[in-house]
Amino acid sequence: MKWGRGFTSDGSQITGVIAEDRFHPRAGLGSETSAGAPLSLSEVTLLAPVRPGKFIGLWNNYKAAAEKGGFDLPTHPLYFLKADTSLSGPGAEVAIPQSAGRVVFEGELGIVIGKTCKAIAPEDAGEAILGYTCVNDITSLDVLKADASFPQWTRAKSFDGFGTVGPVIETDIDWQALTVRTLVNGRERQSYPTSDMILTPAEIVSLLSRDMTLNPGDLIACGTSLGAGPIKPGMNVEVVIEGIGALSVTMTAPAGQD
Repeated sequence: MKWGRGFTSDGSQITGVIAEDRFHPRAGLGSETSAGAPLSLSEVTLLAPVRPGKFIGLWNNYKAAAEKGGFDLPTHPLYFLKADTSLSGPGAEVAIPQSAGRVVFEGELGIVIGKTCKAIAPEDAGEAILGYTCVNDITSLDVLKADASFPQWTRAKSFDGFGTVGPVIETDIDWQALTVRTLVNGRERQSYPTSDMILTPAEIVSLLSRDMTLNPGDLIACGTSLGAGPIKPGMNVEVVIEGIGALSVTMTAPAGQD
């Protein structure tokens, strides 16, 4: 089942299930209660499929990247938070501020939480996952490394629009069978299997829930692997995961800057 969020021609925002080119409004994310007549998908402009209360991102969660970087394999998620205003959706234009300097794309699989959980056991954590989505965790390398005494993870990843999510949340998918691909101007720059994760989605959810309560709609980006690279204004970046869809954004210069 595919869940989406968008707005209609009259500006109303709706959440619902997408099936057979129809958008079926629901009372809320994961709800079985109808909230109106089905619409043609062409009548809905898709937004990020969820507005997360917490937008959590992981670092160093793929074996191939850890091996290349010479990093130890973590036993607990190494994570940061992205600001809610970093959220953007499919088809968005994302400006690269001058202060961001060098910016890179990071194509990732995202976990969407479906029910409140605290200190949940790994064997039960799968029940707390609503589904999966595509994420582009855009990052400023210059900001991240600007101060040798303190890597600025949150600032580097929280510029407006730097958390691209979508196009849908897929609830019926085998995360181990997926491949994350990232294309820049149509050219493939990343392609890696999600089965190479160090910590599995269930382990991630379980361990994070020991640190904080996870609520419905919270989003966890599972980290990226090899191939993340630079992007500049004018480039189109597309994260593709078969079974979920393609998440495309265009990078731009700030308003008033050529």
